[in-house]
Amino acid sequence: MSSLASSPSHHPTDLRTARLILRPWSAADVAAVVDGSGTRAADWADDFPAEGDRLMAGLFAERPAWLGPYGHRLVVERASGVLVGSVGLFWPPAEGVLELGYGIVASRRGCGYATEAARAMAAYALTAPGVRTVSAGVEPPNPASVRVLEKAGFRYAGGTEDAVRYTFATARPERPTDG
Repeated sequence: MSSLASSPSHHPTDLRTARLILRPWSAADVAAVVDGSGTRAADWADDFPAEGDRLMAGLFAERPAWLGPYGHRLVVERASGVLVGSVGLFWPPAEGVLELGYGIVASRRGCGYATEAARAMAAYALTAPGVRTVSAGVEPPNPASVRVLEKAGFRYAGGTEDAVRYTFATARPERPTDG
């Protein structure tokens, strides 16, 4: 289960799980990833940033809302303080639905970090005003990502030969009917 960090050593919108800290991207993080000149932060895993991280960082200037309170986060191992990936929500919601994306560097895959981060971000997203559902798309040839979503509590919501869709939603009480 995630909770907002209360420690003064963390940003107030950090999300903490049993093994991870999900912290907002800073302007310096974005610049360092976009720069790609070989200058690396000391707390980056050897294989961070991955291609997806570079792509996302490049889009943040065009879509600043993605970095808002319910936006994208960097995934940090609590035990080591090493940055190992990213997870995020594509803001604003469309008809109450937010899209989730995530990626963990190859050196840390198989540890359950993607599941832990996806579950925490989805639960957090459902606290945002107007958000009822978190959705994630997966390409069929990516069974590992399907397992991540299923373990995180997402449910299969349909698909095509190009992509399958999973959703994570609040349980809403049914409204009483007249009559």
